[in-house]
Amino acid sequence: MSEPRYEPAPAHANRRQVLYWRLLARLFDGEEQPALETASMGVVDDLGLPPGLLDPGESVDTLVQRFPELAAEFDGLLTGETGESGEAAGGSDAPGEAEVRRAALVSKLLLNVFSTGAGATTATQLAAWQHDAGWLERALGHEPGELRARPGGNEVGGVLAGLEADLVKRMHLREVLADPALARRLTPSMSLIEQLLRDKHNLSGVALANAKALIRRFVDEVAAVLRTQVEKTSAGVIDRSVPPKRVFRNLDIDRTIWKNLPNWNPEDQRLYVDRLFYRHTARRTTPARMIVVVDQSGSMVDSMVNCTILASIFAGLPKVDVHLIAFDTRAIDLTPWVHDPFEVLLRTKLGGGNDGPVAMAMARPKIADPRNTVMVWISDFYEFDRSAPLFEGISAVHRSGVRFIPVGSVNSSGQQSVNPWFRQRFKDMGTPVISGHITKLVSELKSFIT
Repeated sequence: MSEPRYEPAPAHANRRQVLYWRLLARLFDGEEQPALETASMGVVDDLGLPPGLLDPGESVDTLVQRFPELAAEFDGLLTGETGESGEAAGGSDAPGEAEVRRAALVSKLLLNVFSTGAGATTATQLAAWQHDAGWLERALGHEPGELRARPGGNEVGGVLAGLEADLVKRMHLREVLADPALARRLTPSMSLIEQLLRDKHNLSGVALANAKALIRRFVDEVAAVLRTQVEKTSAGVIDRSVPPKRVFRNLDIDRTIWKNLPNWNPEDQRLYVDRLFYRHTARRTTPARMIVVVDQSGSMVDSMVNCTILASIFAGLPKVDVHLIAFDTRAIDLTPWVHDPFEVLLRTKLGGGNDGPVAMAMARPKIADPRNTVMVWISDFYEFDRSAPLFEGISAVHRSGVRFIPVGSVNSSGQQSVNPWFRQRFKDMGTPVISGHITKLVSELKSFIT
């Protein structure tokens, strides 16, 4: 028999409702409702919580610095895995008190994160919001920044990424970058990097140096995460056309025993071996060629950034020959800089349209050994009335033996759509579009080169 579900007393339910009605009123209106404010202050005071919990101008960081015991309550708050202080609160009527206490803490997080106001944003306000969003992510059981880093796989992550992007757009970024003290307060994020890449040609001097430092920081942070996903990749497969060396370290003992079992003599309890078997250890020396084609139009910025960094990591592996092409209405060969994604990003120009056949014309001559080549094409595949020519080129590449991997989005906002005309044809061709978290693409590439 299941345990009876606890139903909070009417008094506790009413106090929770007061807190949530105040939250909704502040989110949708912004103006204080005196009756709700007074009632909420009374609830918070009865719980022994600090009044700063109701002040949207006070960050969660500041609150936790003043009252360190609250940190454990915020962690896992929305997963049901709160710390001891949250569980112990409430005295003799602990279950009801705990529910009201939880409502007060949740209201604080949601108000600070979702009430972003209007008008210009300062670097300080952006940094404070990013820290508050980090506390909300912790409450949901994630590391700070984790949901915003992969919003395509989580609805909350998509909302947070959208809010952050809006705050960045409302910030006078050029003025902030020109002030080293303000620039240091910025925390690199995909939204911020997109704005920097769009505006880099309008920056100079100190502002440009600060922008480059932020881009470099972000590239290094993302690369560190992706490198752990790729580091176990073995670049090269066993070449069974080369006979194994007949040396003891290559002796396959298990196979030797198995193959010689018919020679087992039960009388003297001995296995007579008339043939030895050795393991193949020689690996192919021909490098696997990886051709990465990236759509640099504005709608693909997050996929472009992540895949550019990923290409540089694979380029650092032995026996992998990586080529990188970026395109919009023109194509540019970025292979000379493929080992440095920072330099690649500085050479890209966001915006414009899509002309895939131009990129294909540059990519096809790079195919020397189709069976040993993978082509990764990152785009939303919305072409300038040239869908058929691009697909014909892709089909020809696929038929030649090249492993073709279409990528619609990785780490995107989740709102990006892929041209359904292409999506269906790729599915029919047996090469469905990859979208979502970048680990899907990492897995596909690892399976090719190992």
